[in-house]
Amino acid sequence: MKYQSMTEGIFVRRRNRFIAEVMVNGQCEAVHVRNTGRLKELFVENVPVLLEPASNPERKTRFSLVCVRKKEQWVNVDSAAPNQIVEEMVRSGRLFSDVTYIRREKTFGNSRFDLYVEHGEQKHFIEVKGVTLEAGGAARFPDAPTERGIKHIRELIEAKKQGFLASIVFVIQMKGISYFEPNKENHPEFARVLKEAKDAGVEILAFDCKVTEDSIEGDQPVPVVVE
Repeated sequence: MKYQSMTEGIFVRRRNRFIAEVMVNGQCEAVHVRNTGRLKELFVENVPVLLEPASNPERKTRFSLVCVRKKEQWVNVDSAAPNQIVEEMVRSGRLFSDVTYIRREKTFGNSRFDLYVEHGEQKHFIEVKGVTLEAGGAARFPDAPTERGIKHIRELIEAKKQGFLASIVFVIQMKGISYFEPNKENHPEFARVLKEAKDAGVEILAFDCKVTEDSIEGDQPVPVVVE
């Protein structure tokens, strides 16, 4: 996934879920934040960030915040990127062979899953979660309680019971990760339901990403620890 004409800035503060203030070429700009998560460990004053110019010249904010510098690497915070990354991996044959059909946002029960894939004789629902929280080399999700996430997991368990394949793919939007685990301190119920899903046969996968100043690409599988 490529970005166009990226500009570096210095983070000042987050005004609300959707807007942050960033110093760009000596001026303070209000920029769109492409992630409504908390991101408190990333959005700290004076940290370098990368911005993509808006494609619509009429938009109120001239830039969107895409990456944040953490230690010696860029962390991608674009919440739209993980779905595209997993779709690219499916289309390239990295996840399954004999793919014959791909559809985004297909409904099952009371949920719409990110991807529905038919490969071989299998019909497969896939939910994708972007991960930006890292602590001590471990990637964790969620960074804030998510009832919607629990609902999706329960629906995947039901899909599995009805004979579909079902997967959750955690896309870790950085490198340098040793393993993935649910954030049980932040949301213990999510961790418990994820364990239920694993026990029910729902596949749980995690991949890290190569992040550059103008791109992000799904890279290597990361061990998943669910207890």
